[in-house]
Amino acid sequence: MPDLLIELFSEEIPARMQAKARADLKKLVTDGLVEAGLTYAGAHALSTPRRLTLAVEGLTAESKPVREERKGPATTAPEKAVEGFLRATGLAMDQLEVRDAGKGQAYFAVIEKPGRKAAEIVADVLGPTIRDFPWPKSMRWGAGSLRWVRPLHSILCILSDEAGAETVPFEIDGIRAGSTTRGHRFLAPKAFSVTSFEDYAAKLKRAKVMLDAEERAEHIWHDATNAAFAAGLEVVEDRGLLTEVAGLVEWPVVLMGRIGEEFLDLPPEVLQTSMKEHQKFFSARNPKTGRIEGFVTVANTEAADDGATILKGNQKVLSARLSDAKFFWENDLRTVAQVGMKGMAEGLANVTFHNKLGSQMDRVQRIAALAQEIAPLAGAKPDLAAEAAEICKADLQSAMVGEFPELQGIMGTYYARAAGHDDGVPEACHEHYQPLGPSDAVPTAPVSVAVALADKIDTLTGFWAIDEKPTGSKDPFALRRAALGVIRLVLAEGTRLNLNLWTKVSAVQHLTRVWNLVLKKEFGDLLEAAATLGVSLDELNELVKSASSVDIVMEKHAAVDSNVRLFERAEAIPHDLLAFFHDRLKVHLRDEGIRHDVIDACLAMPGNDDLTLLVKRAEALSAFLKTDDGENLILGFKRTNNILTQAEEKDGVEYSFGADPKFAEDQTERTLFAALDAAEAAIDPAMEAEEFGRAMSAMAALRAPIDAFFDTVQINTDNEIVRRNRLNLLSRIRTICLSVADLTKIEG
Repeated sequence: MPDLLIELFSEEIPARMQAKARADLKKLVTDGLVEAGLTYAGAHALSTPRRLTLAVEGLTAESKPVREERKGPATTAPEKAVEGFLRATGLAMDQLEVRDAGKGQAYFAVIEKPGRKAAEIVADVLGPTIRDFPWPKSMRWGAGSLRWVRPLHSILCILSDEAGAETVPFEIDGIRAGSTTRGHRFLAPKAFSVTSFEDYAAKLKRAKVMLDAEERAEHIWHDATNAAFAAGLEVVEDRGLLTEVAGLVEWPVVLMGRIGEEFLDLPPEVLQTSMKEHQKFFSARNPKTGRIEGFVTVANTEAADDGATILKGNQKVLSARLSDAKFFWENDLRTVAQVGMKGMAEGLANVTFHNKLGSQMDRVQRIAALAQEIAPLAGAKPDLAAEAAEICKADLQSAMVGEFPELQGIMGTYYARAAGHDDGVPEACHEHYQPLGPSDAVPTAPVSVAVALADKIDTLTGFWAIDEKPTGSKDPFALRRAALGVIRLVLAEGTRLNLNLWTKVSAVQHLTRVWNLVLKKEFGDLLEAAATLGVSLDELNELVKSASSVDIVMEKHAAVDSNVRLFERAEAIPHDLLAFFHDRLKVHLRDEGIRHDVIDACLAMPGNDDLTLLVKRAEALSAFLKTDDGENLILGFKRTNNILTQAEEKDGVEYSFGADPKFAEDQTERTLFAALDAAEAAIDPAMEAEEFGRAMSAMAALRAPIDAFFDTVQINTDNEIVRRNRLNLLSRIRTICLSVADLTKIEG
């Protein structure tokens, strides 16, 4: 069984495209081979900046012959139907067979396809793979029609076994497949031939090419950490940058340099970002001071002077880049010293957040108002939360963030400290953006939590107010991430937040602004609107703040279109948004190991807009259901509910009152009455105290008396009084069980 080796050799492939290109090449080729009737033992794809390589091991030498039978139209069918069948099968009329088929005779085609050699199949698969390769961007060059990410120079395609290597006869756009490749562009540029993947990999290594991207990354990290350690520093870990740099070089040579003294006082994040974005340098940190004092660069060649010239050139360019960063830093500090953070933020009034949601300054004002109200729930002082919210977006106007947008929030922290803010306010400038994803840290400082919640709630209600919700896989405004952020913020500190209330408060803020815009459009300005409606400006402002004011305004001025009944949506938005939160919470809790039916059982209970309460109940129920008592009690509850539901449907009444021990005929009934009394006495105060575990433990005590009751007592007895009493007793069981969670939603 031969092995297949393919190499597509080109100009440099962008590092960000290489991983997907490897996966695409492997999938397209192996899927094509299997579809054509070949099998293989294994396949792996590799890449360097100049080549995509695929090695397929244990490929079958040829495909098996195929015999296929197809039933065609009846012999009495119209001539055109028969002609269509002949076209589909590629046969002539005299090649068809006539056979009995049900009520009559029909034409049958027997199509025999002989086996094909692997080389022929590989050539057929490789052509469309190269022509239709899914590069994010591709280009044409010269006079040919072929498109590739960069000009394609050569194709290596061989089948090898014990007998030797065979070049697959293949050509595309004037490029003929062969058995040769080239090594490093500068260190070993001459062509050489190969006979197998092992020979190919070994010769490339001698030609100064590390074929495996993971090997290059490990080599870079090993040499970088050793060089930094020798200089008394440590490399700042950045896996994304490491992957990118490994995709930029074929023969990595690590060089260590120092940052000029004049730049060492820049914030470490500025140094790190500038070096990463502009020059793909790793940062080297002094472990004693935390300052970034050095850098690691990776060259793609070995130099006679051990890289001294390369390093000198890089340091020269780095100094120019860091001079720019230093200018931005000092300029921003001067601005903060002169006008403060609020002065820096004034320009946000001219920055549009969304054309339907106003400017960034409008947004800041909404966040500040909301944060001030939420602050006590997060354990923060309202004035500090408002102060932090008012400046949390100020650094968007800074020169540094204009150059490096990824530093938003981080620079705000530095500038807020420089402006004299304290008590958690500077940290909130950065932390209010968190968490940015499921693995990102959740802020715990009260001021940061208050502003982060206000920011995310404002974002969600704003886009809900203008009907820009996520659809399917599309979420252009990252609203799912914002909802998960609210969930994680609330649960991390056990914050008791009534989501319905606060999303309604935020929705009214958004809809008030829209209402004001409608009035301005209708009347020219608010003063004219007030005059037309016969109210003062203050009265008008009070009216538009109230959900009940719309009808009053509508009555006073019928010309206002009915579509502006915006405050009616202030009730609908929280309800719809809460369902969105619940969907995100289900995903979050499933990741935590809580079953979906347990979550549904808790969502059906009152107070489901308090996520902390909801999760506390779900965790207690989940733990309860993992016990034998929990499982058996659920079975008893379901039996109770089924019998009671059937009886109520049959009798047309609701059995929910009047169970009396005096009508009990059996000791198990009396025992169950006593157990229910004891359970209620324990469950009610436990639920009042939100001690769900204790409530469920009390409910578990019902298992034995319920089992005994069903084992010894006939519910639907002939004595109608006893029957009603027993059904009402079942209703008591159901009521007590449902007081903890909606157990009807529990599966099994």
